[in-house]
Amino acid sequence: MIECRDLTKSFDGTAAVRQVSVTIRENNVFGLVGTNGAGKSTTLRMIAGVLKPESGLALVDNMPVYDNMHAKARLFFIADDPYFFSNATPRDMQRYYSSVYREFDRERFYLYLDQFGLDARRKISTFSKGMKKQLAILAGLCAHTKYLLCDETFDGLDPVMRQAVKSIFAREMEERNFTPVIASHNLRELEDICDHVGLLHEGGVLLSRDLEDLKLNLQKVQCVFGSKQEEEKTLGQLNLVKTERRGSLLTLTVRGGREELTAVFAAADTLFYEVLPLSLEEIFISETEVRGYDIKKLVFG
Repeated sequence: MIECRDLTKSFDGTAAVRQVSVTIRENNVFGLVGTNGAGKSTTLRMIAGVLKPESGLALVDNMPVYDNMHAKARLFFIADDPYFFSNATPRDMQRYYSSVYREFDRERFYLYLDQFGLDARRKISTFSKGMKKQLAILAGLCAHTKYLLCDETFDGLDPVMRQAVKSIFAREMEERNFTPVIASHNLRELEDICDHVGLLHEGGVLLSRDLEDLKLNLQKVQCVFGSKQEEEKTLGQLNLVKTERRGSLLTLTVRGGREELTAVFAAADTLFYEVLPLSLEEIFISETEVRGYDIKKLVFG
C-alpha cells in the first residue's frame, strides 16, 4: 500500500502540492486526474522519492520512500518525458535496468520489444515520442516491481497501443502483485481501467473515490411525468444532485441504487422513464459541481 499523508511541496514560493492525502491500495489501478499544473507530476515524484516533501510523508508499504533504497526498489517511475542515456539503445537500457532491478525479466523485455516493433539495437534518440513511451512502459513492466508510477502514460500513444498497454496491465495484475498508478489530464483514458480515481485541483485533492462506489450510488434518470403534481411528488422522494429540463423531458442525476430508483419510478405516474448508467466524466461533473467547482473547465476544457 502507498500512503500520502499531507504532502506539501513548493517551487520558488509557489505551492505545487498542498496537503495531499491519498491511500493507494494494492492490486488496484489508481488514477490521478487533474489539469496541467494541478500537482500530479509533483505528487508522483514525491511518491517515487525523486522529490523530498517540504512537509508530510510518502510511505510505500509502511516505509518512508525518500532516501530509502528498500522502498524505492518496489517502485518504477515513468516520467511524462522518459529519460534514457545519451546514444543508448533499448539493449543498453536493459543492461542498466537489470543492474538496478534484480528481478528484471530480460526474456520478456525482448519479447515485448518484438511485439511492439521496437528495434533493440536502434538508438532511442531516433524514436518518436510514442515509441519512447512504449519503451519506458515495457521497461517498467519488466522491472517486475510491485508498483508502477506512470505520468501521462497514454499521452503520445495511438488508440491501438493504448489498448495494448491496458491489456498488459490487466494481465500483469492477474499474474502477480502489481499496482499501477496512472496520472492523466484526461478522465476518458482512465474510465475503463481504473478502480479508484483521485482528482487534484490547484495542488489539493478535490475528490478521491472508488469508481464502483461512485457508479453504484449515482444514477441518471430520463423521464416524462403524467402530471405536474406527480412530478413534484416523485422528485420530493429523491436525493437529487442535478435536474435538467427540455420541454417535458427531465434528465435527473440522483443518488441511490439502480433497483431502488427503478422501484420509485415504476410506482409513479410516468409516460416514460429510463434509469441509465453514468460515464466517469458525468459522475465527476456531478460530484464536483456539488462542491462548487466546474470540472468541465478544470479537466475537459
